[in-house]
Amino acid sequence: MYKVFVKEIPIILSTKKNIGEHYTTIPLKQARFKKLVKKINNGELLYVNLYHKNAEKLELFLRKKIKVVEAAGGMVYNSKKEILFIRRNKKWDLPKGKIEKGETHEAAAIREVMEETGVQNLEIRDFMMKTYHVFTRNNKFRLKITYWYEMFSDYDGPLVPQPDEGIKKAKWKNFEKSQKALLDSYENIKLLFPKEYLTTHSNDRITKM
Repeated sequence: MYKVFVKEIPIILSTKKNIGEHYTTIPLKQARFKKLVKKINNGELLYVNLYHKNAEKLELFLRKKIKVVEAAGGMVYNSKKEILFIRRNKKWDLPKGKIEKGETHEAAAIREVMEETGVQNLEIRDFMMKTYHVFTRNNKFRLKITYWYEMFSDYDGPLVPQPDEGIKKAKWKNFEKSQKALLDSYENIKLLFPKEYLTTHSNDRITKM
């Protein structure tokens, strides 16, 4: 199953005809993807499931219907089990960026994390998942597919946010501060976190960010 976010609302692509009573299921062959995106942007549509019995057809469909921009990024842990966040567009996010021509996904992820935060000594531990979201560039829809990696760094020096990318802050956050940051983040970022991060403690137990 894929979740393609449009304005924080997911279009579901799945191998199941029925995923909930609120969802309208449309066979993949009948789907007009850009029209669905427009309806979501206009507030006309909330719950849609694009169905095909063959899971391999789902991403191929996306790549055929809308121009793809590929990116890579990381969820970086340090020795204190803190996670590295960035602040951009008034949201907490994880560092990521566009994959350059000829660059591997892993190399792009490390480069982008370093450029956006100033962190050093990065080590990729594992591939996590891909996330999908639709954005607009020059009045045309684009699909960003981001490859996410779990990383580790023992770096304890100063973090340097990248201002020309609109990044205002780069901060290590412990478990409780990560929980609070996710209240002010993106739905596709939340997919990367275990469920316990998405259940917040009461406000009096959360220290200020």
